[in-house]
Amino acid sequence: MTPLLGLTVGDPAGIGPEVTLKAAGDPRVAVARLLAIGSLEALRAAAAVVPDPPALRAVSSPGEARFEPGTLDVLPVPSDVAVPVGRLSAEAGQIAFEGVELAVSLALAGEIDGIVTAPLNKEAIALAGHPYPGHTEILADLTGTTDFAMMLTALKLRVVHVTTHVGIRKMLERVTTERVLTTIRLAHAALRDMGIDKPTVGVAGLNPHAGEGGLFGDEEAQVITPAIEQAKAEGIAASGPWPADTLFGRAVAGDFDVAIAMYHDQGHIAVKVLGFETGVNATIGLPIVRTSVDHGTAFDIAGTGKASADSLVEAITVGAAMAQARATARA
Repeated sequence: MTPLLGLTVGDPAGIGPEVTLKAAGDPRVAVARLLAIGSLEALRAAAAVVPDPPALRAVSSPGEARFEPGTLDVLPVPSDVAVPVGRLSAEAGQIAFEGVELAVSLALAGEIDGIVTAPLNKEAIALAGHPYPGHTEILADLTGTTDFAMMLTALKLRVVHVTTHVGIRKMLERVTTERVLTTIRLAHAALRDMGIDKPTVGVAGLNPHAGEGGLFGDEEAQVITPAIEQAKAEGIAASGPWPADTLFGRAVAGDFDVAIAMYHDQGHIAVKVLGFETGVNATIGLPIVRTSVDHGTAFDIAGTGKASADSLVEAITVGAAMAQARATARA
């Protein structure tokens, strides 16, 4: 059966409502049945600036959704109110948080097959009393997950991060052998879930030239290499540490099925240069399927109808494939 995905609308003051409407009308998303979760008020406002928007139909549960052509079923959140477009607010943050919270509860209950998230704003959710670094950490908390990672994809490149939303000084403390090994394991398992039987995993170094034999740092020898060797002992086709300035290009060329980045910008820059408008973020290690756009709320263009829905369309197609793979594995 076609997977049922909960599509969270994100921050109602950002571009999430607009790209939700655009994506819902894109023929490429026929691989999934979509239920929008979040602000019905924002979707109605966005319909005024989006060409040929789908009709909106409010429902009170996934079971009421009809998935009729030209119509988008919407499950509103309790705090749904109209908010000013393009402005930071606690009200918008609360609406966005409730959308994620509701979607996760439905996924855990098996009422939907996975979730796809439009962008929320970290400052806004903090103003609403939910000081999380980002979507990933919210999802991990709501699902009770301790071992998780962010996987970004763009065209032929897949990148999984050892650390994400943390300053550089703290990042150095968090890049441990245990965490690198956990990330390799998560990446390996996620790709197997996607149908790749023996994934090849290329691991980046932390320092320039992967430490240059200790000349530029010893984290490669002391921290990263032991994790790679343990992964190999477990039957994982991992290698490295490779210099980051060549690893990602080699992954695009097909040398590796996935690249392991040590920190946020090391991996994000490679993905966004390759596919800024089509990048997809998947949280791996969760008990549920979750994919997302790889961009922010773009308050500066919210309400103009200019935002591209390409990243959200890609997130929906990837999410549908992951949900289908999990269903097949369970059968």
